[in-house]
Amino acid sequence: MQSFDIDKSDIQKIKQALEGPEDELQLLLEDYHASELAILFESIPLEAQKRIIHLLSVEIASQVISEMKAEAHPEDLLIDLPSEKRQEIVEELDYDDATDIISQLDKEDQHEILQDLDSEDAVHIRNLMTYAEDTAGGLMNTEVIKVDAAMTKKQAIDQIVLQSEEIEEFYTIYVVDHQDVLQGIVSLKDIIKAKSGVSIAQLVNTNFVYVKTDTDQEQVADLISQYNLTSIPVVDVNMKLMGRVTFDDVIDVLEEENTEDILKFSGVSEDEQLSGNWWDAVKSRLPWLILNLGTAFLASSVIRYFEPTVSKLVVLAGYMTIIAGMGGNAATQALAVTIRRITLSDLTDNQAYRTVLKELTVGLINGAVNGLIVCVFAYFYDDNLLLGLVIFIAMTGNLLIAGITGAGIPLFLKRVGVDPAIASSIIITTFTDVFGFLFLLGLASKLLL
Repeated sequence: MQSFDIDKSDIQKIKQALEGPEDELQLLLEDYHASELAILFESIPLEAQKRIIHLLSVEIASQVISEMKAEAHPEDLLIDLPSEKRQEIVEELDYDDATDIISQLDKEDQHEILQDLDSEDAVHIRNLMTYAEDTAGGLMNTEVIKVDAAMTKKQAIDQIVLQSEEIEEFYTIYVVDHQDVLQGIVSLKDIIKAKSGVSIAQLVNTNFVYVKTDTDQEQVADLISQYNLTSIPVVDVNMKLMGRVTFDDVIDVLEEENTEDILKFSGVSEDEQLSGNWWDAVKSRLPWLILNLGTAFLASSVIRYFEPTVSKLVVLAGYMTIIAGMGGNAATQALAVTIRRITLSDLTDNQAYRTVLKELTVGLINGAVNGLIVCVFAYFYDDNLLLGLVIFIAMTGNLLIAGITGAGIPLFLKRVGVDPAIASSIIITTFTDVFGFLFLLGLASKLLL
């Protein structure tokens, strides 16, 4: 199946069908997968969403709501549904999905929904709501397949069959003791292949990866990716099995974390939603722009200091923008690579040193090559070899600074506990602008005047 891209024709067909009889609308809806409907819901009003949800089976409706992005506010759709339909949809949802949606509502609406649910479902959701949403506890689903280590093969299979009636998909069997303390994991394949008299204790793999309920979601995603897991067990401080985080939950986490890093890298707060209004965007971005304005004044002060040099050698003004721009681009390249390395793994002191040394070398070589090109240009275009030499040194020096700061600053910020994605770009821009102007104008004032 190819990925679904929203198209104006799809929206138009849905809107036209909404104006017609329900049987035609229902027929049209059958052409779409639940995930495709979730995308389409982002482009139609809430009233239209409610009408469509009523026509869908409970199973499909729950899939649509669980697939909707947080920015589309599925909780608004859920709370506006009649209590009977809402109850059926929530009970069809996985506990982790239901928790994510219900937790976005105010306390009164949460109470209203939970009060209508089966008591067991309500208890599971309430328990999950006690965990921070960006932790393993907030991600986990409490529905797991577990067997006692003392069970025989036949007893274990009977338990797996019984428990699987409530779980759509499972990949790993968790082995616990009589107090639900996690002992290890075992694959369904190993259980089936085992001889009839074998106990689960003989099959259990005690060398397994797990996370605590308070483990950060990014670390959970890293572990699942590193060990190629389909799911990872979640335990409390006493190793009691609390639930599992599956790879599909991790995909959402990775998308969320990547979006957050991209926004930070651009100087945009993570609090700004992609679908937010203009006022939220202004509040998020303006403080960073004001800070950037302050650093721009610092670079400007260098130019003011060398104003006599610039007034006598007007040709320098054109080369100033080239050197500053090249420095900024080179620093951004080094910064992007370094932040990616930091994101993928914690660098040791030796790795950090080698990272800075590598970017220093790259900056020196790139600076020399680009400086030489501009030097040749200045010699032929401005008929001034000494000017070309000054530009060559300034370009080489600035790209050297770009490499050092692009790698060194995020590593330093990480070391002192500051998120390098937030502040690095503004700091390195200041460095490359200031040093670029300082190298060019300082050398020009000494060698060309």
